[in-house]
Parts: sequence; C-alpha cells; structure tokens
Amino acid sequence: MHADLVFTGGPVLTAGGRARFAAVRGDRITAVGDDPGPLIGPRTEVVDLRGRLLLPGFQDAHVHAVGGGIELGRCDLTGAGTVVSCLDAVAKYARANPRLEWLVGSGWSLDTFAGGLPHRLLLDAVVAERPVVLVNRDHHGAWLNSAALARAGITASTPDPPDGRIERDADGATGVLQEGAMDLVTRLLPPVTETDRLAGLLRAQRLLHSLGVTAWQDPLLGEYGGMPDPSGAYATASERGLLTARVTGALWWDRTRGAEQLPDLLERRESLRDSGFRAGTVKIMLDGVAENHTAALLGPYLRSGHSGLSFVDPVALREHVTLLDAHGFQVHFHALGDRAVRDALDAVEAARAANGVTGHRHHLAHLQVVHPDDVPRFRQLGATATIQPLWAVHEPQMDELTIPFLGDERASWQYPFGALLRSGATLAAGSDWPVSSPDPLQGIHVAANRIPYGEDVPAFLPEQRIDLAAAIAAYTVGSAYVNHLDDTGTIRPGHRADLAVLDRDPFAGPDREIGAAKVAMTFTGGRCVHES
Repeated sequence: MHADLVFTGGPVLTAGGRARFAAVRGDRITAVGDDPGPLIGPRTEVVDLRGRLLLPGFQDAHVHAVGGGIELGRCDLTGAGTVVSCLDAVAKYARANPRLEWLVGSGWSLDTFAGGLPHRLLLDAVVAERPVVLVNRDHHGAWLNSAALARAGITASTPDPPDGRIERDADGATGVLQEGAMDLVTRLLPPVTETDRLAGLLRAQRLLHSLGVTAWQDPLLGEYGGMPDPSGAYATASERGLLTARVTGALWWDRTRGAEQLPDLLERRESLRDSGFRAGTVKIMLDGVAENHTAALLGPYLRSGHSGLSFVDPVALREHVTLLDAHGFQVHFHALGDRAVRDALDAVEAARAANGVTGHRHHLAHLQVVHPDDVPRFRQLGATATIQPLWAVHEPQMDELTIPFLGDERASWQYPFGALLRSGATLAAGSDWPVSSPDPLQGIHVAANRIPYGEDVPAFLPEQRIDLAAAIAAYTVGSAYVNHLDDTGTIRPGHRADLAVLDRDPFAGPDREIGAAKVAMTFTGGRCVHES
C-alpha cells in the first residue's frame, strides 16, 4: 500500500543506525529502508529532507509545562542578568498592570545577587504599595517586597516551617523565603483559573512542539511553591482533543502526610484516566537545591555546618515507595544531594525486596551529587537516571554558590552522566522548564560537551561527557521508557510517527556545533504540529 507520508533525501536515525527513508501510514511508521519508490503513490506527501536529519520526536521526562506556560504571561525575569535589569522588568510590569492586586513573577537567578539573596528593600524602591512575589529560576525560593511580607504576616518572630527557611538579618525578614516557607505567601495569591491553566498548557505545547518535543512527563500534578495544579488543564485538553503531545502526569506526594493519602492518589489516578489522561506516577520531592543549602548531603556543607533538608524521613520513604509500587505506581523522585539519591535508591531496593521486580520504571531526577558507591546501584535496581544536562556547566551559580560549599571531592561527583552510562544505567533526560530552557538540542549539546553552546568556558568535569548518540537516546528512547511509551522513541515499523526534522545533521559536524541545530518540523502521529 502507498504511504501517506514519506521522508527521504536525508539520513534517518534508527535504533540500529541509519536509513535513507521512513514511510508513514495513518499514525504509524510502516517502513524504513533505502528505496521508498514502491511506497510513493499519487497522494503520498513526500518530505525532502535535503540532507537534514530525521529523528524520533524528543521526549522531556521532567517538565512543568502548564506552570511554564502560565509564567510566560507573568512578570518574566528570565534572562535579566543584573540587579538593575531585574528591577527594571518589575517596574515595567507594574506599570503595565496597574489593576493587579498582587504582582507575581519568576525567573530571577541566584547568581545575580550577592550570596544568592536579594533584599526586600530593592523591590520596595520600585513597587512599595502592592505586594510583589517573585519565584527564583529553580522554584525553590521566592523574593518578596515589604508589602508582601506584611500581607503574609511574616515578622522577625515568625518561626521557620519544618521544610523551609525564612532568611533574616538584623532588621528581621529580608524578603527571601526558601523551600516550604514559600507557602506562607503563595497560599494568599489570587487563584489561577482553569481558563488560565488551559491557556498556559496550550501555550507551552506550542513552544515544546517548536523544539521537537512530542511527549513529556509533568512531575507536579498538585500545588507547590505557587505553581498551580495542572490536572484539570490536562483533563480538559484531553477531553477536547487539544492535547497533541503524549503526556503522563505525576501526582504530587504531600510530604505533610503519609500512607493515608494513598486512597486519594488512587482516586485521582482513576478520575484522570476516565478523562483520557494518564497519571500513573507519584512524584516524591526528597530535598531542595545545593545553592541554598537545602539539598540533602551525606556530610555538612562547608562553612555552614549543616547537611541540608530531608523532606521525607528515609525509613518512612521506604515504606511509602513499597506501598506505591504494590499499587502499580511509578515513583518519580526529586533527588539532588547524595543523601537524597541514596535514600531514593534504598527505597527502590526495599520495594523490590517486598514486591519483586515490577515494570513500574521508577526514576530519579536531577542527580546533582551522586556518591560513587551509588552509581552502579541504578543498573542493579533498574532505576532510571533522569538527567537535566543544562545544569552541568561552569556558570556563576555553580562556581560561586555551589562548588565552594561542596568542596573539591563532592564537587567532582556532580552530574555523573558518563559514569552512569558506563555503569549500564538507563538515562532519560528532561529540562525542568521553566527552571531552565526546554530546548532539547541545547541540553544535548551540554551533555556531549559540558559547555553551554556558544560560550568560551572550560568544560565542567569533561570526563562525564557522553557522545551525541547517547545524548539523543536519553531524550528519545530513554524518556519514552520512563513515560511507558514503548511504541515511541525510535524510528521503526509499527511505532508511532512522532518525529522531528532538524535543519541539519549534527553528526556531520563537530560536537561544539551541536547546539547550532534547530528543529524544522515536528510530527505527532504523522500529523505536522510545527513547521518553522
């Protein structure tokens, strides 16, 4: 039978190497090989690759799509690299939105401010009367003006919550809330409507498709740190046929509760499944981030003397993961510090001992500091390493706020992509957008180079580089594995026609030019959803 769609005239990246064409009928790949001639009929659409690379659609194993889409419409400080540019952006947003009671935004970077700690008085100088709440780039802290602190009732005597910290100086609260302390103010913000959430999802979907992303896992179906629960938006988009990407959702584990929340998680999983949306994963956030010393370490941070925060007791964690595994849930761990990584692996090990080997494909995201003893355990336990490659570079946040407080030995254990791959671990990849760019090609560039594209800086732990093929695999077949999308992620007959066409073949050039590549076309189920 003639194909509906044939890609030819350029390299086709397959599981076994390369082919010269790929044919699609309906939503499936029907043939891959050297000569498409017999498959081309009078109604076949032929895409001339002109030497460009056809590869599987990228999949993001960890992206906050709805939250990122909503934030695109708020006060966006992404790219504001100086204190002055941050304040100018806030002032401009305030002038453009005179009727907003609360001014809300995100995207400021810790390295813009001394010690990673901006002050409320800076914001007071540009907006004094209305409360301002600005979440930082990694979404583990928020910067408030005095009006916002007053609305939240935060004073010098307000105690720190168990899972967070209020930054203070001699005059009281400075205006920075770390981790769970953000809830003191985010619970007061005007609610985000379902209309806002759906609009944010569709805005994000357009952006992700433009970057070649055809599927993703959203790791936060719930509310945390001011990010709205996206569950309703996904359900609505699925019911209305608006969701052109393949998405799975991770239900948020409420760390203030224990096993008693299992019935709620089971009910939510079934309710979302009835709407056509898959939510068979539970996300457990184990620690914070290294820059504000809330990532959980096996030993203390230098100069501060404490070892970070464990949001879930490690003994209870083993019980929780065993219970979730027994009820068919995949567990998606947030684990940055080496203690959090070990606690997560111990929990997976306990689940395997109690339940046997299941097909739930638990995965650990972020993996900033991994003790060498734990690297081989990923393969041994069948736990996938979900990496965020863009973070594995020399930048001020790394060089000024992280390495000096980790010390040389622990700093050398950061983002061990190469060691994990050599040990036989399965790698998946994600962006954590809006924390960092959702562009897979930029992440692939860093994974292969350990240098941001276009920057002249030393490679960050170059022995942890992985080659281009392995980096692409992490963003395709690796993420398809954790997303339980086994008929995607590779180009082969019978698989879904989720595909991306690049504007070049990055294998034909030097690794330092990988990041120059762009996505020319994106297809989901054989349907073009983006063309540059």
